[in-house]
Amino acid sequence: MENLRSPLILTQNMTKPLNISIIEDNKSIREGVVTFIGFHEDMKVCSQHDSVESFLNILANPNIEKPDILLLDIKLPGMTGIDGIPMILDKLPEVDIIMLTTYEEEVIILKAICLGACSYLSKKARLEEIVDAIRIVEKGGSYMSPNIAREIVQHLMGGRVSKATILTKQQKLVLEKLVEGKTYTTIAAELFISRHTVKSHIKRMYKTLYVNNKAEAIAMYMRGEIR
Repeated sequence: MENLRSPLILTQNMTKPLNISIIEDNKSIREGVVTFIGFHEDMKVCSQHDSVESFLNILANPNIEKPDILLLDIKLPGMTGIDGIPMILDKLPEVDIIMLTTYEEEVIILKAICLGACSYLSKKARLEEIVDAIRIVEKGGSYMSPNIAREIVQHLMGGRVSKATILTKQQKLVLEKLVEGKTYTTIAAELFISRHTVKSHIKRMYKTLYVNNKAEAIAMYMRGEIR
């Protein structure tokens, strides 16, 4: 009887693979990352694209598998990855975005992070490092390639970072309505989005502001520390 039950037990313990999408116009880089991810049973590539526009177009199909994590390049044909971040998060507020790029200028890195990207990987990174970063992000963490992290530290040490924190347009709208004392349900109705989406925007806003609750976020807004 134990042998008969074993396959059922194994099936129940199996977890669903993590869905990964990648937007990268360099075909050889894209295919290399896709192939390497395919070697790992705990993750799979559900879609691959060479532009932000192509990725946004498939989101109109309600039957597609939506990604848990998105690997996003910056320099792309058409819309840049930086410009695409707010639009992607508006459609997929729960997705975690890992920037995968050759750009290592601290201003660009900080802009991507302020707009909602959670991690930043150099294209010089080993494929193993990309997979490690995906697993760290899946567990709720953030990852930065060591050389990029060094640039950020040096930038911060130089005191060139504004105290103002950049929110996406939608996050700022939600925050402004919180300042006005409105409920999640009212905010959802006024912005024509779901209550779940409101909560997702607030969750990401807290991460950007490094606050733990609504009162702290409102206090930062009132002090003029948000733009």
